[in-house]
Amino acid sequence: MIDSGLRDRAGRHVTLRPVDDQNWRGVADVAPRDDQRTWVPALAARYLVLTMRSDVWTSLAVVADETVVGHVMWGVDDDGSRWLGGLVIDAAEQDLGVGRAAVRTLVDWLAGQDGGGHPIRLSYHPDNAPAAALYRSLGFRPTGAMEDGEIVVELHP
Repeated sequence: MIDSGLRDRAGRHVTLRPVDDQNWRGVADVAPRDDQRTWVPALAARYLVLTMRSDVWTSLAVVADETVVGHVMWGVDDDGSRWLGGLVIDAAEQDLGVGRAAVRTLVDWLAGQDGGGHPIRLSYHPDNAPAAALYRSLGFRPTGAMEDGEIVVELHP
């Protein structure tokens, strides 16, 4: 379990946990709001399949208290940078600060891996204003690069 001691606005303790035999169905069923499906898949199951078929990404369940409320994945690029991807918070759980707590928790954990000092990167679609605002508020800054039509941002913890 990855735990930074953060809580969402409802007071629930937000942690990141490995996807396992007990929680994978809950993670697979995570679905964003309909208006977000332009930027993320209809179900987090797509990201679970991606991590099963790739040596790059590792999926984590986003858990509030003991309820699966989202998915996030992380990976390490050839240059040593750490990447966040596949963040999906279930529609019913949005606007409670769960996504913010999940990103901060994963950033804190990744910053301490392998002695630290590696940039942490992610990308989002240029039209995804809520994602841009969230990541900017957490200190991520544009690199000037694009990845698969998405803006790449990074944080130097």
